[in-house]
Amino acid sequence: MRELDQLLGWYLDTRYESADGTAQAAFAELLEQPDPELWHWLQGHGAPEDVRFRAIVDEIRTRDRI
Repeated sequence: MRELDQLLGWYLDTRYESADGTAQAAFAELLEQPDPELWHWLQGHGAPEDVRFRAIVDEIRTRDRI
């Protein structure tokens, strides 16, 4: 899904390099989640139970307001 790639690519391009190792590992694990689940979270229709994922999802969702 192109839209999902754009949202996740934004984090990779702008935040990943400066993130600590824990956040980088969480992002790598987040990418392993099923696309429908990721899309659901990133559209604000739910939140991941894993707080590490939630922090990244929240940052991506609010990227235009930062």
